Amino acid sequence: MHEFTLLFLLMLAVSLTLRFWLSQRQINHVLAHQAEVPTAFAGKISLPEHQKAADYTITKTRFGRLPMLYDAGLLLLWTLGGGLDWLDQTVRALGYSEIVTGIIVLLGFALISSLLDLPFSIYSTFVIEEKFGFNRTTPKTFVIDMLKGAMLGFIIGAPLLYVILWLMQQMGDMWWIYTWIVLTAFSLLMMWIYPTWIAPLFNKFEPLEDGETLRRVKSLLERCGFSSNGVFVIDGSKRSSHGNAYFSGFGKNKRIVFYDTLLKMLDDDQLEAVLAHELGHFKKKHIVQGMLISFVTTFIGLAILAWLMKNDWFYHALGVSTPSTYMALLLFMIVSPVFTFILSPLMSMFSRKNEFEADAFAAEQTDASNLITALVGLYRENASTLTPDPLYSAFYDSHPPAPVRIAHLNAQTQ
Repeated sequence: MHEFTLLFLLMLAVSLTLRFWLSQRQINHVLAHQAEVPTAFAGKISLPEHQKAADYTITKTRFGRLPMLYDAGLLLLWTLGGGLDWLDQTVRALGYSEIVTGIIVLLGFALISSLLDLPFSIYSTFVIEEKFGFNRTTPKTFVIDMLKGAMLGFIIGAPLLYVILWLMQQMGDMWWIYTWIVLTAFSLLMMWIYPTWIAPLFNKFEPLEDGETLRRVKSLLERCGFSSNGVFVIDGSKRSSHGNAYFSGFGKNKRIVFYDTLLKMLDDDQLEAVLAHELGHFKKKHIVQGMLISFVTTFIGLAILAWLMKNDWFYHALGVSTPSTYMALLLFMIVSPVFTFILSPLMSMFSRKNEFEADAFAAEQTDASNLITALVGLYRENASTLTPDPLYSAFYDSHPPAPVRIAHLNAQTQ
C-alpha cells in the first residue's frame, strides 16, 4: 500500500473520529444545561423555549452523524473502492476528447453525489424541520429548487470547467496561475450578477414598502455612507420560518435584503440594529478581507494541485488507474477536506472577530440594547441553543456563542 494511501486513511480516520467526538461533546453539553435558562437570558427566553432549542440542536447533531459516516464511506468507495476509476473508464469509452470527457466525468460525479445525498436533505427538511415547526417548503418547491439548481449548475459549470481544463492542458507548468486568475474573475462576476440574475430564480424580491421602516433604513444607510441598489424583502417564509438579513453584491450593485419572516419578528428599533450590524461588516471591510482570504486559499490550493498532478502516485494511491488533468482536479476537490478540517477553528476565529467588530459598529450607530433584544428574539424564534459546547462551537460556528456575544454587547452599554 502506498504511503499516501496510508496517510489518506489515517487523516480520514482522525477527522471522522474528531467530528464524532465533537458531536458527542455538543450533545452532552446541551443536555447538561437543558434544565435551566442561562442567567443572561432569564426572563427573556422561557424554559420551554430554551428546551425546544436544546432538543432541536441535539436532534440535528445526532442526525448529522449519519451523513457523516455515509459521506466517509462514499469517499472510500469513490477512491480506493474504484468508483471514480469506473466512472472515468466508462466515459472514456465514449470516445470524446479529453476536455469533453473531463466535463462529463466532473458533472456526472456532481449529479450522482447530489442524488446520493438527496435522502438526507429530504429527511432534514420534511422530518426534522417539520417536527420543530420551521419547514414551509412543499414537495413541489423542493423538487423545483433542485431542478433549477441542477440546470444552473450545468449552464454555469460546463463552460467554466471547459476553460479550466483547457488551461490545465495548454498552459504548461504555469496553468495554475492562469486558472487562478480565471477563478478570481469568475468569483467577482458571480458576486456582481447574483443579486439581480441568480437569486431571483429561487425567491421573490419586493422593494421594501414606503413607511417608517424604510425611512429609518435609508437614514441609517446615509449615516454609514452606504450606497445600495435598493432595499428588498425576500419571501423566505416560502421555505422556512427562520429569519435573516443580508446584503449581497458589490460596487453599485449592492442590495439590502430582509427576510419577510425577520420583519415579522423584529420592531423598527431592532431591525435598524440588525442592519447596522450587517453594515458593520461592510464598513470594517470584512467582505473584502474574506474575498482576499478566499483568493489566497485558492492560489495555494492550485499550487499544491499543480505539484500533485505531476505525480502518478497521487492517482494510483487514490484508486485511479489513468492520470488526467480532470481526475487530478476531482481527486483534489474531494480529498482535500479530509486534510483541512483540523484548520476549521482558524476560520471560525477570524469570523468571530469580525462578528464582534460588526456588533461594536452597530452599538456605535444604534442603541446596543436594541441589538441585544433583536438577537435574543432571533435565538428564540430560530431555536438556537444558548449553551453550545465551546470546543464544538470553535470548530463549527462562525458566530460567537450566544452568552459570549450578549456579554460582549452588554459591555458596550456600560
